[in-house]
Amino acid sequence: MAVHPVDRLPGPGKLLASGLQHVAASYAGVVAPPLVVGAHVGLSPVELTFLVGASLFTAGIATLLQTVGFWKVGARLPFVNGVSFAGVAPMLAIADAQSDRRDALPVIYGAVVVAGVLGFLLAPWFCRLVRFFPPVVTGTVITLIGITLLPVAFGWIQGGHPERPASPTGLGLAGVTLVTVLVLRRLLKGFLQQIAILLGLVVGTLVAIPAGAVDTTVTRHAALAGFPGPFHFGHPQFELPAIVSMCVLMLVCMTESTADMLALGEITGRRADEKVIAAGLRADTLGTAVSPFFNGFANSAFAQNIGLVAITGVRSRFTVAACGLIFVLLGLSPVCASLIALVPQPVLGGAGIVLFGTVAAAGINVLIGAGLDRGENLLIAATSLGVGMIPVVSRSFYDDAGVPETLKVVLDSGVSAGCLTAVVLNLAFHHLGAARSAPPARSARGD
Repeated sequence: MAVHPVDRLPGPGKLLASGLQHVAASYAGVVAPPLVVGAHVGLSPVELTFLVGASLFTAGIATLLQTVGFWKVGARLPFVNGVSFAGVAPMLAIADAQSDRRDALPVIYGAVVVAGVLGFLLAPWFCRLVRFFPPVVTGTVITLIGITLLPVAFGWIQGGHPERPASPTGLGLAGVTLVTVLVLRRLLKGFLQQIAILLGLVVGTLVAIPAGAVDTTVTRHAALAGFPGPFHFGHPQFELPAIVSMCVLMLVCMTESTADMLALGEITGRRADEKVIAAGLRADTLGTAVSPFFNGFANSAFAQNIGLVAITGVRSRFTVAACGLIFVLLGLSPVCASLIALVPQPVLGGAGIVLFGTVAAAGINVLIGAGLDRGENLLIAATSLGVGMIPVVSRSFYDDAGVPETLKVVLDSGVSAGCLTAVVLNLAFHHLGAARSAPPARSARGD
């Protein structure tokens, strides 16, 4: 019996090369969320390096769960799982709700554990709920993810101090990085084009060296090998407002992963049926529930790797399993993980404009196909985007409005607030409203 291309094991050379390509395509996405959250809660460079390494390690574990799998866990498709961009905004909101941001990580970890367990239990039934997350909802949420993260990129350009004007050096480094990424994306092809952002970060960092903007202290003192010991930042703490916010995020991540599995199934020629999707969601959510024990965050599918599968034509899930193994090894080497700490914040900001802007553009692309010519869909998207933008424009908008703290943490995340608004409005316009209008329609036909 012929082996399906998804299940074929390539030779060692092709396995390693293809695995490295997937690492290159997703590395920046894996390390960006811990950089954002770590900087926001005030971690030192050494602690930030540790957090990046932990995220690489847990992303590798989640990817292996997805590609190799066990029991009913894992879609067994060439699927990279990494730290979800969608989780950044709610985690920043949770941090802002603490009296001291430095105490936020245990609260975030507790919420992520609960959200992961809830998602794992819901996986067998979630496929039946996807009808409540049509393109108008998912497109709105993805757009908000990008929009709410763009101010983070601007803050990086300002050296991590959004209240201060950007310096000429910061603007220059961000500009060099941004232009480099755009030029490389335009001129390069294939594998090199896939790693244009990574190459842009390298170029920006090299330019920053003579400007005195690179701090090598962390790398000089980093160990060659290490392990992200459990509960490095404290044992998980469970606070209801944070849990609600992360559970909403989990539903969003599960929706995105479902869409990605359907797309990848078409590309690989192995259609993702309900059984495959349920197994894939179990891998997503189990990886998320386990990650906080090793100081990681929520994991979900990385769509950019789906494009890589389509471009290269290499459909073997074992090439992505090799990527997961490389992530694990990187996470076990602090000196490798510390290399990202060499990148100055303005350089990250220049790349972040492309990175986060691409997420927003992807959401807009989904909305284009969501039927906005229908008045109700336009209202759903417009209202949800407006509600989601409130905390982006004004972080103190709800401070004196008498909003309960449980609800405030959700509303202070543009992604969570926009998602809830979109789901409720979609129910009102397309489900509850449709049910109410059904009898009059039958009556009209009867006349």
